[in-house]
Amino acid sequence: MHIDQAALDEAVAKGSFTGVATIDVGDERTLELVAGHLHRALGVPMRADARIAIASGGKGFTALAIMRLVEQGELRLDQPVRELLGDDLPLIDERVTIEQLLGHTSGIGDYLDEDSDWEPADYVLEVPAHRLTSAEAFLPMLEGHAKKLPPGERFAYCNGGYMVLAIVLERVTGEGYHDAVRRLVLEPAGLERTGFLPLNALPADAARGYIDDEGDLVNTLHLPILGNGDGGIFTTADDLHRFWLALLDGRIVSRATVDEMIRPRNDVPEEEKRYGLGFWLHGTHDALILEGWDAGASFRSTHVVATRTTASVLGNSSEGGWRVIGVLEEAIDAALAAGTAHG
Repeated sequence: MHIDQAALDEAVAKGSFTGVATIDVGDERTLELVAGHLHRALGVPMRADARIAIASGGKGFTALAIMRLVEQGELRLDQPVRELLGDDLPLIDERVTIEQLLGHTSGIGDYLDEDSDWEPADYVLEVPAHRLTSAEAFLPMLEGHAKKLPPGERFAYCNGGYMVLAIVLERVTGEGYHDAVRRLVLEPAGLERTGFLPLNALPADAARGYIDDEGDLVNTLHLPILGNGDGGIFTTADDLHRFWLALLDGRIVSRATVDEMIRPRNDVPEEEKRYGLGFWLHGTHDALILEGWDAGASFRSTHVVATRTTASVLGNSSEGGWRVIGVLEEAIDAALAAGTAHG
């Protein structure tokens, strides 16, 4: 895979990139870019092993936790979610299934609708951020949103759907969402430096999430205090590559379940991608994608299956990662087209 170094340098400079960008091929790292700051006000530089929040990239972890329960016979893909919700969230259609929530085809109303004029810098929480420490705590924000589409009609990206899945996870396991994901996904994959960190008490090796390209405004009041079902987990570039290999080696769920999750179910032409269950898929080739954009986060990790190649950009500002993501994705697309997608 050829990286245009001049284009990469320009992307870092013009995009005010702060974060970590890497390419790993099997056991070899072929690119490592570290820029910006872990903590701007204190002048603490970014480091390659920083823990950085990945916004909606975390949906893949939620999906895998749910699929572990499916494998164990505690849930069914065709199971109506109403069986788990009881009288809660009455506006969710009784026909909505676990599978539709995973694949963004449930049609339910979204508490954070990305088709609206919402921007990462907005203050969107209707519940104090410090109270959002469990999936159940999100119920007041998930109430009252009329359905957008009939269940199963078409793909419509839905953050609320993944919060409903997080509630299901808590109710079926009897654990908090964070503990369930740790047990079902992170531990089997060996992701020791991936987890849910409180935004108001970040450890020294965790990057603050910056709203703007410059300045010290962080995302503490813009997001739940802990990430949850629809995103917000912290991870590292190393752990992302480790995650993809563990996933495809069948160490989180069986390889048959992986194949079901990464089977293209919907074309999403406006994104130039396809979607499975919990994972974006390259538009034309066998590559898997996790992606996230939020206040203080600009993230994408792409894994090329055939060559066990992972290209990740973890940006700790709202917009700074996108130019770097663009350069890496152009290189991946060119390599896939030529059949040479490796470092």
